[in-house]
Amino acid sequence: MFDLFADEAPWQEPLAEGAVIFRRRVRDEALAYLREIDAIAQINPFWHRITPGGHVMSVAMTNCGDLGWGSDSRGYRYESRDAANGQSWPPMPDRFRALAHSAAADAGYADFTPDACLINRYAPGAKLTLHQDKDERDLSQPIVSVSLGLPAVFLFGGFERSDACQRILLEQGDVVVWGGASRLRYHGILPLKAGIHPDAGSYRFNLTFRKVR
Repeated sequence: MFDLFADEAPWQEPLAEGAVIFRRRVRDEALAYLREIDAIAQINPFWHRITPGGHVMSVAMTNCGDLGWGSDSRGYRYESRDAANGQSWPPMPDRFRALAHSAAADAGYADFTPDACLINRYAPGAKLTLHQDKDERDLSQPIVSVSLGLPAVFLFGGFERSDACQRILLEQGDVVVWGGASRLRYHGILPLKAGIHPDAGSYRFNLTFRKVR
């Protein structure tokens, strides 16, 4: 069962210093976001990146915007073209850019203008291990993360991988923003539980907006 609190209005939930969850922020627009993702994937399909250590990531990924994030034997990096096909990334939809800007502003980060949007697709069992987002040049800029489709458990830890983590259920339409004192906290996603979402089928999608340059 999904969206147990469907009649509740969006609300703001503190997470840590410099971090906040905007519950249900884009719940009513979710289908429009999913359609945009589908259009992007028609141009640049989802695929599973290889880590520098040679492991296949369980999460499938594509990107949109001026820059896209990738991984292979040479390491993690942002590039203006997809290394797999040499093509530029699809443009970031205006709807995406406006949401990232407004959510960041409401979290206290004015003038956030993302130049990269990572789009992750989780199938049942897919996960994201604890990591820091530190490949961006300007770490004063926040991360804006949007959840769509199946619910997932978000891990939000400290500044060492071994630190205790909060476990937070994220559902369709939830937007998480973290920056400032929390910008380099470790975070991840527990293995996705199987299910069927009325809008996204057997998947969870995550939009992650960054200012890279």
